[in-house]
Amino acid sequence: MKSKALVKLLSDGRVHSGERLAGELGVSRTAVWKQVRRALDEGFDIGTVRGRGYKLITPVDLLDTGVILNGLASAVRSQISLGVLDQVDSTNAEILRQIDSGATGVPVAIADGQTMGRGRRGRTWRSPPGENLYLSVGLTFHGGFSVLDGLSLVLGVAVADTLESLGVSGVRLKWPNDIFLPEGKLGGVLVELQGELQEGVVQVVAGIGINVHMSRADDVDQPWSSLARHSPEHSWSRNQIASALIASLLESATIFAEKGFAAFRESWQARDLFSGQHIVAREGEVAGVGCGIDEQGNYLVETEAGVVSIRAGEVSLRVVL
Repeated sequence: MKSKALVKLLSDGRVHSGERLAGELGVSRTAVWKQVRRALDEGFDIGTVRGRGYKLITPVDLLDTGVILNGLASAVRSQISLGVLDQVDSTNAEILRQIDSGATGVPVAIADGQTMGRGRRGRTWRSPPGENLYLSVGLTFHGGFSVLDGLSLVLGVAVADTLESLGVSGVRLKWPNDIFLPEGKLGGVLVELQGELQEGVVQVVAGIGINVHMSRADDVDQPWSSLARHSPEHSWSRNQIASALIASLLESATIFAEKGFAAFRESWQARDLFSGQHIVAREGEVAGVGCGIDEQGNYLVETEAGVVSIRAGEVSLRVVL
């Protein structure tokens, strides 16, 4: 975002003269005018007050590394290596690059926008700049790949806990990795393995996407929601959400490493979007009523022939309308 410095100065909602902005930015007044034009092209709503200067008409929610870090307990701050980017291909890819370059601490990447955001099964994750939260964290676990059973569900619980702590009601979890509100999909979790298993150490990249301010998504073909649509009376801060989410993810990862998925199963079940619903899986081969998850996080469907277990890597579930 080339106009970030200008927008940050205007983010207080007051009128700023071109002369004052030029002094603050260390540029000429002509350069200020060019930055205003660039900001308008980037989608910021800046008005010109005749004879006085410029004013940001619509409030913005800028990401700020310092604010995010200040929202964390000192013990969490000391664990992480936080990078806040204006734009990136994907935050998961950024974490992979940091791991490959030997990053110390727990790497955390947050971006204002993504150009190649990814969802489950390689689907595109819509990532408009300035509207939502795109956050990834690198996690390390000890043991074989089996220690990761249920991890994406655990992270879903961590997201739900975070949202509820911020006052969001009606959060539901759609197996295996989606976050829902009554109006539709709010976000998702994408877990990717990094490299091969080495000496019993498994490295994982966990990406979280949450719709915060998004008000339009004409190219999305399913019901969706955002925090602003769900609770428009609340002034949502991406920095505050990021701080709370980082703390919750690290705490949940620690508990998961010590106690496994069993410590989270009940919390996930309580938010199960499919519970009691008539659903189909395996392209219609399995149909029945959703009845929760087993000890490994596989989804259970009660069919006429008995209970069938569905693995996350096999299929997607959908409700029969």
